[in-house]
Amino acid sequence: MSEPATPPEPNGRNVAVIGAGLGGLSAAISLAQEGYAVTVFEKNAHAGGKLNVLETRGFAFDLGPSILTLPHIFKRLFHRSKRRMKDYVTLCPVRPHWRNFFEDGTRIDLVPEPDRMTEELDKLGESPKNFQNFLDYSGRLYDLVDKGYFEEGLDDLRDFKRYYGLANFMKFDLLRTMHGGVAHYIRHPHLRDVMDFFIKYVGSSAYDAPAFMNCLPTIQFRHDLWYVEGGMIRLAQALRTLAEELGIALRFEHEVAHIRHEGRTATGVELKDGAFHPADYVVSNMEVVPACERLLNKPPRFMRPLRRRLEPACSGLVLDLGLDIQYPELAHHNFFFSGNQKEHFRTVFRKREIPRDPTLYVVAAARSNPAVAPPGCDNLKILPHIPCLDEKHPVPHEAYQALRDRVLDKLERMGLTDLRRHIVVEHMWTPRDIQAQYYSNRGAIYGVVADRWRNFGFKASKQSKAYDNLFFVGGSVNPGGGMPMVVLCGQNVCKKIVAQDRNRPS
Repeated sequence: MSEPATPPEPNGRNVAVIGAGLGGLSAAISLAQEGYAVTVFEKNAHAGGKLNVLETRGFAFDLGPSILTLPHIFKRLFHRSKRRMKDYVTLCPVRPHWRNFFEDGTRIDLVPEPDRMTEELDKLGESPKNFQNFLDYSGRLYDLVDKGYFEEGLDDLRDFKRYYGLANFMKFDLLRTMHGGVAHYIRHPHLRDVMDFFIKYVGSSAYDAPAFMNCLPTIQFRHDLWYVEGGMIRLAQALRTLAEELGIALRFEHEVAHIRHEGRTATGVELKDGAFHPADYVVSNMEVVPACERLLNKPPRFMRPLRRRLEPACSGLVLDLGLDIQYPELAHHNFFFSGNQKEHFRTVFRKREIPRDPTLYVVAAARSNPAVAPPGCDNLKILPHIPCLDEKHPVPHEAYQALRDRVLDKLERMGLTDLRRHIVVEHMWTPRDIQAQYYSNRGAIYGVVADRWRNFGFKASKQSKAYDNLFFVGGSVNPGGGMPMVVLCGQNVCKKIVAQDRNRPS
């Protein structure tokens, strides 16, 4: 069992955290471990932000993230309080990592064991040497990115140049896109599509993202892919429990309306009911663009360049289906690929239109956790990537409904026979629902898009340029979207605040 934690010595400074998403919880926990008095204000009734769950008629659906990677980043939060994460949640490795379906009937699995992966490559006639060379390339990129961008919390090109130096900077494969890096090593078009779609972790296009995003496969192949026993929501519940044990004040259904400020100093947060809570530091887990607009009331001349630079990543149509049968051909995680994935990426990210033939992510969590559905039944979460909201070109609800119908057509055509006949529970979220629930920028799921021309993959800085004691965490902030990245962001924000306090004149 974990040792009882010794409460940190209070340092006399207090922090207001806006939002109890994973980034906000990570920052709150890390700061409490350093002796700060922390209060978290959350507009919703649960902890975890997009890590959310829907329970109905014996089915339980993960409304948000479904994949856990890099668990060591989460374990740090517990270890620093002399606790063990395994006493709070149980992690289960998932096999296969993914199952991939193609229109021509090809089906291949991604698995981390080399011998089993070679068997899958043989189905395509792809050279195991080519694949290993790609993984070696991915590993080199991951080690570079992890050492500086991730662990040192680098925020912009100047930080990159200062930390890496010119020689190492050139190792990031600067002249290619992510797809260009994949195509250099991988020959079979199906396997290229699979490796390109690792960009799903950050909701971007492999044809626009910088090549160093090819670090993403190493995250799975080196550190494995995990599911949380009892459902992904247990991870948020574990962090909430840890926060409460550290004395963090969690204020649910307390929506922050404004960040008050004087000069270059944020003085605290004002709630929707008018109550004011002073703070020495403010940490916003609301995405940067909505935070500047909603909480800081920044004028249009300030918001226009910010919106251009922090273009949101894609959104999605979240379709949850409870079925009265099971489809044994499904693994826990599945991808049903577009017949033309290049066109899919172009339609979503350049034309900004709903794709005719999207690649579908399909989660059948009952493969790892039968309790999420009644006996003999299945629950499916289906997610096609689609453009985020655009005020100039609003999408009518009928278009989302039409996409839903095309998605079901595609799944029935590619093996899930008579799927419609077996639906007993259905729930659908559009980008409008996602925006309303989480105040995400234009309904985006993954924060800021990774685009080599627009931002070279960089997101917003962790520290406000306008207010010295205001910090940001979450998917719109470096290092970006995904559960481990927002948790790491919270830890790095804590480091910045502690360093600022240490350098404060006596």
